[in-house]
Amino acid sequence: MSDFVADYAAASVRPSPNHGERVSGRKPDSIILHYTGMPNADQALDWLCNEESQVSSHYFVHEDGRVIQLVPEERRAWHAGKSAWAGEVDINSCSIGIEIANTGHPGGLPMFPFVQIDAVIQLCLDCGERWSIRPERVLGHSDVAPIRKVDPGENFPWNSLHASGVGHWVEASPIAGGRFFQLGEAGQPIEALQSMLSLYGYDLEITGNFCDRTKGVLEAFQRHFRPALVDGIADFSTIDTLHRLLTSLPKYSQVEI
Repeated sequence: MSDFVADYAAASVRPSPNHGERVSGRKPDSIILHYTGMPNADQALDWLCNEESQVSSHYFVHEDGRVIQLVPEERRAWHAGKSAWAGEVDINSCSIGIEIANTGHPGGLPMFPFVQIDAVIQLCLDCGERWSIRPERVLGHSDVAPIRKVDPGENFPWNSLHASGVGHWVEASPIAGGRFFQLGEAGQPIEALQSMLSLYGYDLEITGNFCDRTKGVLEAFQRHFRPALVDGIADFSTIDTLHRLLTSLPKYSQVEI
């Protein structure tokens, strides 16, 4: 594709050839945040703009806050891969993908610079306003592809985004002792845990068995909402944080969970 006019006024344009039509004329109702996970930003940007890679995103945010648009928002960028959220399995067709330059877990989980996070916030605010994206639909790649993906990682400052009006968040409950549930357990409490995770949007079958998939989804939840300890164990802190997130959503505020 030749140059196009950026949808976000603060972005410059570097077209990627990797995109297609949004299926059934879908409009974006979600924002998916990623880290690049590559040794440097230029290498990551080149890869997203290389036809051989078959991957892309709508936006790329450098460490110094520069924002590059690679794919027009009306087009379907190829950033989420095999993923699902709240029953939707074509996340690429209903989302805007934002790649954030950061070496991630392969690079030791470096912190995201303040100027970069501010640029991400401003970009999300702009996209969210133009497309009427609800706060709880600003998600990490690990949320929509648990186990398979771990970005943007447990060092991503979701709380800072929320303080600026981006995303859904409650302060995590303190980590303490008490009863917990883990891999191999079964019964009604596990079914209730799976139900809450599924109600929030995670792709998880409700079986009553604490299986590997349940552990992986729980780790994804912790990585986003209780990042101080990502262990896939359903302790009080994790369960209470999940419960308060659910009941803070208007559709569940009057429902007994």
